[in-house]
Amino acid sequence: MTQPGQTTHFGERIVALDEKQGLVDKVFHDVADRYDLMNDLMSAGVHRLWKDAMVAELAPPKSGSRPYRVLDMAGGTGDIGERIVNRSLGYAQVVVSDINADMLRVGAERAKSWRYPGQVSFVEANAEQLPFESNSFDAYTIAFGIRNVPRIQKALDEAHRVLRRGGRLLVLEFSQVDVPGFDAVYRLYSDNVIPPMGKLVTGDAQPYQYFIESIRKFPDPAAFSAMIAQAGFRRVKHQSFTGNIATLFSGWKF
Repeated sequence: MTQPGQTTHFGERIVALDEKQGLVDKVFHDVADRYDLMNDLMSAGVHRLWKDAMVAELAPPKSGSRPYRVLDMAGGTGDIGERIVNRSLGYAQVVVSDINADMLRVGAERAKSWRYPGQVSFVEANAEQLPFESNSFDAYTIAFGIRNVPRIQKALDEAHRVLRRGGRLLVLEFSQVDVPGFDAVYRLYSDNVIPPMGKLVTGDAQPYQYFIESIRKFPDPAAFSAMIAQAGFRRVKHQSFTGNIATLFSGWKF
């Protein structure tokens, strides 16, 4: 239960903890239809390589004695879900879940043309209070979504709850660039190129100003790894991509 007066960051702003989810929802409502296009433009397509690496690390099986079930949280447009199903040659069953109905609408429409559309379902849900049974998934993935959750630790606790013993957590998230020289160039690019680009493509720069600020407020890899361990995961590790622009975290439920 939220205590009166609790606050959190919404980008650089300090807001009441209970207000953040509504603010985040509006951001994604405003950009849902061009979200993936902006990802391509902002990263010059490199985000696709990071997501491919995430699914390669998951290595979903192509056969087995029972269904291999994956919950892809904050996966609205379905790009991770599609990758997982394709890599498993249609064996994996993926539940793409998101709190934002507009993002899910985009994903469900796209899924109609996928190679294995019957292996993916779309469910509106809050990462902090999942409507799924305990011990019901083999893997939980979330790409570039955990930093938008108001109560990150609660979401990690829920991920642990819904995973079966032996299940795996994979979190792909933006991080702080730590390469001398490159960090300054990246900051200039983030501040001076991304918001205007967002305005040109989506008609609104503010969502992308929030995205930049939310990245800077996210815990560093060591601190976030500690949060994953606190949720009960073991063998927690992380690997950084492209000068630490993005980091892939993993952990196991034993």
